[in-house]
Amino acid sequence: MLAAGALIGALAAAHAAAAEDAAALGLPAAAPRGDSLLAERATLGRKLFMDRRLSRNGTMSCGMCHVPEQGFAVIEMAKAVGIEGRGLRRNAPTVLNVGFHRFLFHDGREMSLEAQAWRPLLAADEMGNDTREAVVARIAALPDYAGLFERAFPRRGLATETVATALADYQRTLVSGGSRFDRWFYGGESGALTAEEQRGFALFAGQAHCVSCHTFGRYDALFTDHSFHNTGVGWGRAQRQGEVAVPLAPGVETRMSLQTVSDLFGAEPADQGRFEVTGHRADRFAYRTPSLRNVALTPPYMHDGSLPTLEAVVDFYERGGIENPGKDPLVYALQLDAADKRALVAFLRALTGANVEQLAAQARAAASTPAWR
Repeated sequence: MLAAGALIGALAAAHAAAAEDAAALGLPAAAPRGDSLLAERATLGRKLFMDRRLSRNGTMSCGMCHVPEQGFAVIEMAKAVGIEGRGLRRNAPTVLNVGFHRFLFHDGREMSLEAQAWRPLLAADEMGNDTREAVVARIAALPDYAGLFERAFPRRGLATETVATALADYQRTLVSGGSRFDRWFYGGESGALTAEEQRGFALFAGQAHCVSCHTFGRYDALFTDHSFHNTGVGWGRAQRQGEVAVPLAPGVETRMSLQTVSDLFGAEPADQGRFEVTGHRADRFAYRTPSLRNVALTPPYMHDGSLPTLEAVVDFYERGGIENPGKDPLVYALQLDAADKRALVAFLRALTGANVEQLAAQARAAASTPAWR
């Protein structure tokens, strides 16, 4: 990671030429796979990703918690809804650029997309399947999959591992860079950002010290340190008392006591973040640092979806998060005025990739079979 001044000064000197692929500008180079069938596997994975028939009762697909038109996330509610209307424990993160992540899920419990792929398929509250073999048998019985796995995976065909590989290879194609920030910083296009957005970037890299966790470098930027931090959100949720907001519809909510919510819907599952994976006390209420790419497309924010807007997120960090015994020392109160906060939000809105609509259209085109679109 470079100091803010060095990074800003490197703009003209280090990035005069735009990347050959505009959608990849500002992103790390993808590792070469050397496989002529990769595109065919990814196309098959896209079909699987959007297919509701892969769930136990034929109602849920991956694309219903990672909605293509919503930045491959869910924006209508704090937490997505799974099979049979079951509320999920955490906010659905975007899968744009997920192939660059070192850790997956908010608690980092998986480190490969192949391993991650089976988690929602088998989760009782997500897609509800009992076994991997049951999913494979269901796919085998669907006539529109006839021959697809055999062509994409010669000598292997349809199997538990090839289902996971196809889904993983599709998700690795969801690469979205080439934002206005990338054109300005990595492409040397001086007019790509407004003066306010440039000021927001200077704050991001300097006084607001966002870069402490949302890191970027001289040649590419994922805006994450691939680590886990306790900002107080998880701890604060565990301490809640009194009333809470209950969403009824997009933009509509009511207030209920926690006891009433518990009586009606059951107690909210405990959530201690990274601690649930490592068992280390220092990891209690710590969650993965998300990438900020395309962040303007994917409200609400934080692992629990508790902050509805980017303005609310900036306010939260300006206050220094929520005090608790394990709060990360990198999170502390800032000295930002209203103009500073507006500039930060403006900068964050400049991180939207150049090809998001194209990726969404490709995903939706995969859902063309009347039985499951």
